[in-house]
Amino acid sequence: MFRVINLPLYICIAVFFLIYAARASADDINIKDAPVYGDAFVSGSTADARNLIPILASDTSSSQIVSMLFNGLVKYSKGLKIIPDLAESWRIQDDGLTIIFHLKKDVKWHDGHPFTSADVEFTYKKLIDPDTLTPYGGDFEKVKDFIVIDPYTIKVSYDEPFAPALASWSMPVMPKHILEDAELSETGFSRDPIGTGPYVFKRWRSGQRMDLDSNHSYFEHRPYIDRYIFRIIPDSTTMFLELQTGSVDAMGLTPLQYTRLTDTETFRRGFRKIRYPSFGYTYLGFNLDTEMFKDREVRQAISYAIDKEEIINGVLMGLGSVSTGPFPRESWAYNEKVRAFGFDKQRALKLLSKAGWRDTDNDGWLDKNGKRFEFTIISNKGNDQRRMTAEIIQRRLMDVGIEVKIRMIEWAVFINEFVDKRMFDAILLGWSLSRDPDCYDIWHSTKTGPGEFNFIGYKNPEVDRLLEEGRGTFDYEKRKNIYNEIHRLLYEDQAYVFLYVPDALTALSRRFEGVEVSQIGIMHNFIDWYVPKDRHRYKR
Repeated sequence: MFRVINLPLYICIAVFFLIYAARASADDINIKDAPVYGDAFVSGSTADARNLIPILASDTSSSQIVSMLFNGLVKYSKGLKIIPDLAESWRIQDDGLTIIFHLKKDVKWHDGHPFTSADVEFTYKKLIDPDTLTPYGGDFEKVKDFIVIDPYTIKVSYDEPFAPALASWSMPVMPKHILEDAELSETGFSRDPIGTGPYVFKRWRSGQRMDLDSNHSYFEHRPYIDRYIFRIIPDSTTMFLELQTGSVDAMGLTPLQYTRLTDTETFRRGFRKIRYPSFGYTYLGFNLDTEMFKDREVRQAISYAIDKEEIINGVLMGLGSVSTGPFPRESWAYNEKVRAFGFDKQRALKLLSKAGWRDTDNDGWLDKNGKRFEFTIISNKGNDQRRMTAEIIQRRLMDVGIEVKIRMIEWAVFINEFVDKRMFDAILLGWSLSRDPDCYDIWHSTKTGPGEFNFIGYKNPEVDRLLEEGRGTFDYEKRKNIYNEIHRLLYEDQAYVFLYVPDALTALSRRFEGVEVSQIGIMHNFIDWYVPKDRHRYKR
């Protein structure tokens, strides 16, 4: 499962639902009947959510639920334009340094309390509070003044141009009347939230499922699907069996499932298969506080020693491409001039020797100053692709004299006890990315605190400078050049070993009508999905 970054998280998350229309292989979707209310949508996930407080929800599962429960002031349309959400409209003044938001007046929290400017102000103050361990505060620290003009009007000012300013206000808003006196790290709201969104929290059985009911008073309109059920099924094989029996309506398929196990007439009658390049990447990251990984040439050597094409062909069954850095090919910030480090065992050995790692005692393992080159890769249980990727890396590194151990850990423990606390040698993970290339929160040297996204501890003053410059540049060409250079530097540093961009492979039940394929996926209009009466499977 991918961790998600930046804003809008809740639009980028649910990785296996994002689709590019031009590349999708789904069948055409036709609306046959007038929409009706009722039934349920059951989504399968290998990992449980961790925290449903929006500004603390940094993993895919949590963010997927948050997107159903909360709203930001703005959101992305299916055509990747920023459109109103809780804001009714806005005006941009002073050459982009000031935004005046006019809020909708008919929005209520799920408990009936009216939504006002005070809730936005409260959320903003929590985001910039140094005691709030949120990975999303960086965008809001750029705000010079936040002024509540009246209960439904807000004025936000910046000292200097900030390109992601408007998009940053897609951050979900939290209820002041509930959380004003609460300690966010301890409040029960994290497991019993109240939002403004299209669905209302019902119950959470840890490690099993979460149930949401439709919000009949939702300000856009009542969702046609009455219930959203989020099931946790740690094993993808078990989930696939449940998909086939109808107990799950949608899941991300493994390459084997997509290529071989779904190529039947029975499956095609019951499900749509969708394939598209995911807007993210999978990587091997190092704890850069660990002495052996501080040397860039060592990281480069490890990259040369790993055959990425072998991983794509053996693990992904060809359904993916080699990653060359922090932006996938579909991003406008992608640097076409960056070439992937090919598989080159001899070059890897040469770089390792230059860094002082040699087999001095002829035992088959590299050593330096009497210490063997060995480390452990950790990743999350339930993700067979990552496990198999780790095994290929283990074998390839053994060929150059590096001993690698593998440890797969349950998701919540993996994130809470290992990633957030930086208790690891190396980590196998993935990012799902925002459409805006601002990746300040992942790579800036100030974002290494507890719960923040630069958990490998990467520091490069030039990258810091460029990240700051990119945020303050509106000109498209200038900004593209900045992020092209960031792309080059990060790959040259091998800040991660950038492994691959997997194709997202989705199965979706044909029970659902109103599904709309777009550049940001299919979940963007979920409130318009419905199930014709004769296909209803669930009752209240």
